[in-house]
Amino acid sequence: MGHWGRRSLPWLGALAVAVTIGGLIGVSRAMAEEPQSTDAVAAQQVKGAASIEMEQVEEYDPWEPYNEKMFSFNHDVFDRYLLKPVATGWDKVLPTEVQHGFSNAFNNVAVPKRVINNALQGKFKKATDEVFRFLFNTIFGVAGFFDVAKAAGLEQSDEDTGQTLAVWGVGPGPYLILPFLPPLTARDGVGLVADVAMDPMSFVAPLASTFGKWGGGGVNTRSQNLELFESVEESTVDLYSAVRNAYLQRRQRDIAE
Repeated sequence: MGHWGRRSLPWLGALAVAVTIGGLIGVSRAMAEEPQSTDAVAAQQVKGAASIEMEQVEEYDPWEPYNEKMFSFNHDVFDRYLLKPVATGWDKVLPTEVQHGFSNAFNNVAVPKRVINNALQGKFKKATDEVFRFLFNTIFGVAGFFDVAKAAGLEQSDEDTGQTLAVWGVGPGPYLILPFLPPLTARDGVGLVADVAMDPMSFVAPLASTFGKWGGGGVNTRSQNLELFESVEESTVDLYSAVRNAYLQRRQRDIAE
C-alpha cells in the first residue's frame, strides 16, 4: 500500500525538471489534497489501511491485467528513475518547514474545488468556512504559505467531485490505473477531470501554470514521503493489491464521512 517522508525542492534547474515531471504526475490530491504523485497517494493510503480496521470493500478490478502493467510502469519506471531522484534532491535542498509551506500554498489555491463540492453535498457551513480559510490564509498567511486559518480553528475539508458523485448515488465503477496518476475508479476519474477544470490557475495560464502547479506539488509531496514509501515498499509482498485495497477503503471512508 503506501508510504512517504518529508521535504522539497532544489535550484531553478531542478525546479524546471520538477515542473515538467510534475505536470505528468498527478492532477490530483487529490490528493487531493493536491497534486500528488501515484506512489505518494498510495503510500498514505496503505499506511492508513494498515493501522485502521475498516469494513471490507468490493475490489472490482475487471481490468487487472492492464492495471498491473500500468502500476508497474508508474512505480518501477516513472517513480524510480524520474520522480524519486528529483524529489530526493528537492528534499535535500529545502527544509521541512518550507516544504510544508509549499503544500499549504498548493492547498490554498485549490479552494474552488472544496467550496463547490461542499456546497453540492449540502455542507454549506464547510463551504463558507473554506471561503474564510482562503481569505484568511491569503491575506495573513503570505498567499497561503502559512496555514494561519487552521491555528484559528478553521479546519480544511477535503471534498472532491468524486465524493460528490458518490453522495449523489453514482457507483465507483471499475478500479483504474492510468500513467502518471494516482489510483482511481472510473467515477473518481470523471471527478478528477472536473476538479482540474475548477482550478483557477488553468484559466490564467492553462498549460504553463497547470504543469508548474502539478509539478511542484507532485515533487513536494513525494519528497515529504520518502521514508514512508520506502518502509511500506519493503514490508509489502503484493504492493499492487495492497494499494488497491487501501485506496478503495480510503475512498469509502472519505465518502462515508
